[in-house]
Formats: sequence, structure tokens, C-alpha cells
Amino acid sequence: MILKLKDGDVKIELFKDVAPNHVKRIKELADSGKYDGVVFHRVIDGFMAQTGDVKFGNSSNDEYNLSRAGMGGSDLSDLKAEFNDLPHDRGTLSMARSQDPNSANSQFFICLKASSFLDRQYTVFGKVIEGMEHVDKIKKGDESNNGSVADPDKIISFK
Repeated sequence: MILKLKDGDVKIELFKDVAPNHVKRIKELADSGKYDGVVFHRVIDGFMAQTGDVKFGNSSNDEYNLSRAGMGGSDLSDLKAEFNDLPHDRGTLSMARSQDPNSANSQFFICLKASSFLDRQYTVFGKVIEGMEHVDKIKKGDESNNGSVADPDKIISFK
């Protein structure tokens, strides 16, 4: 899949063999254009860039509300965890969730550096295979405010 950002295209490999339901969800939302215009609402330098709130984080949607971005998901049901042995290396895509392991829905994050403390606690479903330099340019958030980004970059398209 191609994640189109303002600084360039990011090629992503999806791991349907280890996270089939998560990959199916990401593809379903991407194919229907739900990620287009969604902001990177939480970006922590040296850790990760989070996006995917298709309800409150879609800047081209009537429900867009930056102060609530990160609290929403899609209209689809939450996913059961598909924890696996793939490491959270730099470039890994993994599903965001609440404290409930079975609460992933539409939000995901891209690891900016290896984060082994997340291994087997979040569902890894893909990896950046080209264009990580464009991910590195995503606007960083305020670390004193949990990485919230005041004027966030957004996904142009995800196909």
C-alpha cells in the first residue's frame, strides 16, 4: 500500500499472515477513503507517529475536532488482539488501542525508532519498506502534552 504524505510517498508492506483481521480492517478503511485527510494527532520525537482516528481526526469531515482526535475510531466493531512475535522496530506499523487489548479499531502508529517494550502487547500489522524519510518529517508534538500536535500533518491518501 502507499501512504501519501505531504513530503512524499511511503510504501507499506502489510502482514496478513500474522494479523489477518487487522490488515483486513486497514485495507477496508483505506479502500473506502476513510484515512484520507486524517491527521497525525500524536507524534512523539524518537518514539512514534499516531494517526487513524477516522471520526474526530479526519480534517475533511464535519466531526473533525483536533481536541478530540485520538478518542474516536470507525463505525466498525473493535478488533480482537492479534499479538504476534514481530518486533516494534523502526518503521513498524502497529494498532493503537485503549487499556483493553481487544479495543483496536482504526487508529495506528508508525514507530520512529525501535520500541521493544511494545512487543507482544500491540498488534504489529505492517512495516514501512520505502519512504521512511518522509515519515521522519511528520510534525512532532508537544512532549509535555503527551505528544499532541497543535497544527498536525495529515494523510493525503492511503491506497
